[in-house]
Amino acid sequence: VQLQESGPGLVKPSQTLSLTCTVSGGSITTNDYFWSWIRQPPGKGLEWIGWIDYSGSMNYNPSLKSRTSISRDTSKNHITLQLSSVTPDDTAVYYCVRWWVHEGRYDHWGQGTLVTVSS
Repeated sequence: VQLQESGPGLVKPSQTLSLTCTVSGGSITTNDYFWSWIRQPPGKGLEWIGWIDYSGSMNYNPSLKSRTSISRDTSKNHITLQLSSVTPDDTAVYYCVRWWVHEGRYDHWGQGTLVTVSS
């Protein structure tokens, strides 16, 4: 399974950050897997943003929930992330990651994409 993030590398403050995760080698509707977005600001630790599961249910980090939307396109095997009203504090490397429910661990990571919020 391979995960590849894509989207603009520069977003202006107050705009919406939009990223796509293209999944190959496996279906996003396969039972037992959640599809997560995780980010890492420069010099800081990893922060979980949210996930969408194999059935299409979502769960978000409470601290980001009001600004976050995760969706999917099963025909394209895509996961999308939208984060609204961004500020420079949202500057980070954004990762698409698969969570294996049965094993209780993340088993596949995308390479990550840097998004900078700046005017």
